[in-house]
Amino acid sequence: MNALWWLALPVLLLPIWWHRRKREQHQAEMLATSRFLPRTEPRQTRAWRWQDLLLLLLRCLLLATAIAWLADPVMPWRGDTVIVATGTDAGWTRGQAAQAGLEKAERIEMPAAQAFAWLRAHEREWRPDARLLVLGDLPMPAQPPVFGRRIELRTLARPPQQTEHRVHIASERPQAWRRVFSAAGIAIDEAPGPETSVVVWDRKDAPPTGLRAPLWLVTDRSAFPELARAPQVDGLRYADSAHGRLWQSDAWPPASAAAARALLDDWRRLHLGPQVHTAPSQVFGAAAGVRAPEPSGALRGLLMALLVALFVLERILTHASRR
Repeated sequence: MNALWWLALPVLLLPIWWHRRKREQHQAEMLATSRFLPRTEPRQTRAWRWQDLLLLLLRCLLLATAIAWLADPVMPWRGDTVIVATGTDAGWTRGQAAQAGLEKAERIEMPAAQAFAWLRAHEREWRPDARLLVLGDLPMPAQPPVFGRRIELRTLARPPQQTEHRVHIASERPQAWRRVFSAAGIAIDEAPGPETSVVVWDRKDAPPTGLRAPLWLVTDRSAFPELARAPQVDGLRYADSAHGRLWQSDAWPPASAAAARALLDDWRRLHLGPQVHTAPSQVFGAAAGVRAPEPSGALRGLLMALLVALFVLERILTHASRR
């Protein structure tokens, strides 16, 4: 839709018409010898001629720049490019770029999670004959990305980093909680520490002030004032506190294997999030009928600076022409 602003280019005819509009008035004075002639009123005539050509040029450029800023143009200016995910091994990157014949190509480094979205948003900036190579362990998106040009992806295919989770249980019925986590192979800390991921607080008294953990499983709401008005979803109350994220349910500790699996599934799905997998090395071909997204505003900063400079010059020349 931004490209429709180019239809406003006929507005440039307004300053041209204004600068060619000129009125000249013939001044007449009474002479002593003409007193006996019939009286004639002065006449006005209009003569077309160019006036203040430099000011006219500035005003036309000012309007054209404003229209271009609104239209948000994108000129294909990028050539061969290698996009490298942040943290990728430098030696491996050089070897892959040389193997692809792109050792002299432009290199852009960015976070791996943003590479696919950034490529899609800036796809208009590459020339039709440019080659694109993406290097690094990019996370696999939920749906395969679709591009309007050929893009090659090469990854190291490292296995996902294993993270160990540890649980501390503060309860008068520890065996019921130990069965939940021991069956899943989760380590249990006798005392909370900096590596403790979950604290089970199955007591009526409040925890120590300095005790913190990413997630707390609470059975009694009275120990945490933050849970008094906490929202509830499927019997699970949640709130943030100085100790960490709080979860509370009246059905804990789980009384069955199904309830224990449901608790662990909620922990992995809602708190830990899905496990990130590396996208495999592949080549994304140019999909037929795929239109590049709307312009990304790459030139808007430059056009705005030019617009301000032209406006200042136009005001200066306008003021000087009136003196």
